Amino acid sequence: MQTLAASGVELCLANPGTSEMHFVAALDRIPGVRCVLGLFEGVVTGAADAYYRMAGKPAATLLHLGPGLGNGLANLHNAAKARSGVVNIVGDHALAHARHESPLKSDAAGIAASVSAWVRSSQSAAEVGQDAAAAIAATRDGALGRIATLLLPADTAWGAGGRAAVAPPAPPPGFDRAAVPMVARRLRELGPRALLLLGHGGSASEAAQRLAAAIAAKTGCRVLAEFYNARMPGGRGRPGIERLPYAIDAAVARLAEAELLVLAGAADPIGFFGYPGKPSQLKRAGAALQTLAEAHEDVPAALQALADELGARPVPLDAVPALPVVPEGRIDARSVAAAVAVTLPEHAVVIDEGITAGRELATTMGGAAPHDWLMVMGGAIGWGLPGAVGAALGAPGRPVLALEGDGSAMYTLQALWTMARESLPVTVLVFANRSYRILQGELQGVGATLAGPRAASMLSLESPALDWTALARGQGVPAQRVQTAQDLAAALRSGFAGRGPYLVEAVLQA
Repeated sequence: MQTLAASGVELCLANPGTSEMHFVAALDRIPGVRCVLGLFEGVVTGAADAYYRMAGKPAATLLHLGPGLGNGLANLHNAAKARSGVVNIVGDHALAHARHESPLKSDAAGIAASVSAWVRSSQSAAEVGQDAAAAIAATRDGALGRIATLLLPADTAWGAGGRAAVAPPAPPPGFDRAAVPMVARRLRELGPRALLLLGHGGSASEAAQRLAAAIAAKTGCRVLAEFYNARMPGGRGRPGIERLPYAIDAAVARLAEAELLVLAGAADPIGFFGYPGKPSQLKRAGAALQTLAEAHEDVPAALQALADELGARPVPLDAVPALPVVPEGRIDARSVAAAVAVTLPEHAVVIDEGITAGRELATTMGGAAPHDWLMVMGGAIGWGLPGAVGAALGAPGRPVLALEGDGSAMYTLQALWTMARESLPVTVLVFANRSYRILQGELQGVGATLAGPRAASMLSLESPALDWTALARGQGVPAQRVQTAQDLAAALRSGFAGRGPYLVEAVLQA
């Protein structure tokens, strides 16, 4: 605890058990680290991911043995894809007890290794402080983060000889300046046949987006951001960088004219899944890749150097798109987009696990209030509600909107309890289409068909229909169900006006 506090780790997200009781007892003795309880490990790990994206520094998680770590694995997968820094502290069996085949014995190190860049098990109380400092240092990878997992056998907590330590400061990230003139020359040569693709660092700041827009205006190249972004500013006064489409055919079409893709924190664009008769690589055959800066490097500085090399200057933004009018009548994707754009408060953080419904919002948010948009990065379902917890803790005072599918929200609905317990300003919008709608679309992509009612029932959330107002109220979160677009807008305004969590269940029509 002393090492965490001295090394700048201010938050511990916890789901503890027997092996972690000494850590819990230390909470009242050691100041400097806030501890927040999650009722499921997936809430803890998902919140740690979003906390890093907003705070720019790692939180610690406190998990119980290999099974507890395993329960949080899906959102650690998402955190790894988001390149978030997380310090997992996992209590383990006492060293002398570990040789016995006890019920909770497991290969905790093996479980950790599947998502962690660094894994260590302390072997004595004297090592715990230095090991904790090493874990914190291991979460740093230049401009981005990594997952570090420290296993603490129970007797390292109750043994004598512990000494606190401090993690060393992180060195500033750099980039390869030799790439800049080569990229500049190619952009001048190819103009609109070149595409600047923004990824980590490139789409994550308003300044980087403005530099990309200036480079495009100077050279005629096109600019896109990767579809999945750990954090992307948007709304009024921002350049409004378009994202590469999710759907394979649409993405291939957007890249069809590009002879060169310049990667600014991005990777070679690959489809989310493999489909029969469709490519995995989205760029056209023969298109070249050239890296301006790797994801872990200082991408904004590389973009600034490229703009300077080209003599590119800031360009005036296009006229702010008009806010849509919230239509009357039933709730569908278009009316949801309008209601969100019209009601979103200034500097809100939007957590997007809306899956099918959430994709419709991108084209309407240009005129919305300035905001940050966070997406589930690894595709593992159940990140949205925990992500809202982490974003609210990582950006205190900023309102948070969580866009959630009803099926996705069931994976980690325990996050609602943590929102209520911590009085977090989170408005949850659950899209109640009573189905796994995304899988209905994926059926077509893989060439499968539903032959009868048993198969169809696997994609339906009817019989019984989920009652999200009851689920929310049962965990201390006020809630209401709406069935018209006008009522949806009014409910969102009520949620944003409150000081704690609020859930809106929007019943969508096909």
